[in-house]
Amino acid sequence: MTERNNNKILVPEARQGLDHLKAQVAHTNSPDEAKYEIAEEQGIPLQHGDNGDLKAKDAGKIGGEIGGNMVREMIKMAEEQYNRKQ
Repeated sequence: MTERNNNKILVPEARQGLDHLKAQVAHTNSPDEAKYEIAEEQGIPLQHGDNGDLKAKDAGKIGGEIGGNMVREMIKMAEEQYNRKQ
């Protein structure tokens, strides 16, 4: 089964920066490995390939953790940038 990605980036040039941030918040070298790292930290049995037995609740925990951490980091970065301008 192929993976679908319904996330649309409004500024395509931002993809590389977002991928870097995703890897950074997951403490990995690759954005593709971020979900596996988060799943492992939470004790969720995510595997490469088919995860048909994975509960939607667990998949949501993985994605929510990644997205939430990215948003928190972006807010932190914006606050730091704002404070430097003061």
